[in-house]
Amino acid sequence: MNRSKTGSFRFLQAVTLGTLVIITAWGAAARATAEGSFDRALKVTGEVNLSVSTGSGHITVRKGSAGAVSIHGIIRASHGHLSDQEAEQKVRALEQNPPISQEGDVIRIGNVGDSDLQRNISISYEITTPEETRLRSETGSGGTTIAGIRGPIEASTGSGGMSIENTGAEVTASTGSGGIDLHNIKGNLHASTGSGSISGSGLGGAVTAGTGSGSIRIEDNGAGDFDVHTGSGTIEVSGVKGSLRARTGSGNIEARGEQTGEWRLHTGSGNVTVKLPQNAAFDLQAQTSSGDIHTARPITVQGTIGKHELRGKVGAGGPLLDLSTSSGSIRIE
Repeated sequence: MNRSKTGSFRFLQAVTLGTLVIITAWGAAARATAEGSFDRALKVTGEVNLSVSTGSGHITVRKGSAGAVSIHGIIRASHGHLSDQEAEQKVRALEQNPPISQEGDVIRIGNVGDSDLQRNISISYEITTPEETRLRSETGSGGTTIAGIRGPIEASTGSGGMSIENTGAEVTASTGSGGIDLHNIKGNLHASTGSGSISGSGLGGAVTAGTGSGSIRIEDNGAGDFDVHTGSGTIEVSGVKGSLRARTGSGNIEARGEQTGEWRLHTGSGNVTVKLPQNAAFDLQAQTSSGDIHTARPITVQGTIGKHELRGKVGAGGPLLDLSTSSGSIRIE
């Protein structure tokens, strides 16, 4: 190998090694955090009124023993503009004085108070509380899991998924970005997400659910009215035993249940499918700008009948079944 090639090779080795050292050092700095934790046990005598908040971190609340609230906090300080010593000092300060206050059965968790102490800090909470608990939960960024408490429950996250199950009262769940899973909720439900899917089963009350972008799937429900909508995504609901409103800008809609009130299903682009009991009686209004209308049920036609529009009565008539799509077919089974 001549001198010029040897020199070039050594230069490339030096550059590569230097780059590797820089990348490795940067990666280590990016990963560097100060960590800590705290545990507290609080005694309660009646229904707990619990409020939990964190700017960044996960929140988990589960049913625990009667008469006690147990709190486990996990602290992480990202160095960012902090020195190693400053990050450690923040973590130690929070370990010694966790953001927890109690007045009888009213418990507030997460109010750090000192804005400087809160900067570059993430606190996740794992909490057990008696079944008889009312909960308000809020996180700026992080997931939320709630199970086994009676409620009511009001839970929100700016960014993160949410799971709520086995509750006995009204639930309000919202996230700016993230999916929402809901199971075995006896009270009324209000669920919303800016971007993400919503799924639920075993819902015992009225349901209001909406997402800016994402699918909605709800099944095996009790009596209660439904109002569900998505800007873009499919909608599937089954076990409906009340009125139903379902709207999507783009996506298919499928609905099954017993129609005891008006059903209005509308999609800008997609198919609409409805499955009702064989003895169902209703007033039908179906319209599609581009697509066919299919039904095997005898219909007493009112007004005009055409390929893209159908109005009439099924059986003796009854609650209104209003179906429409701008582009897609309509099927009644």
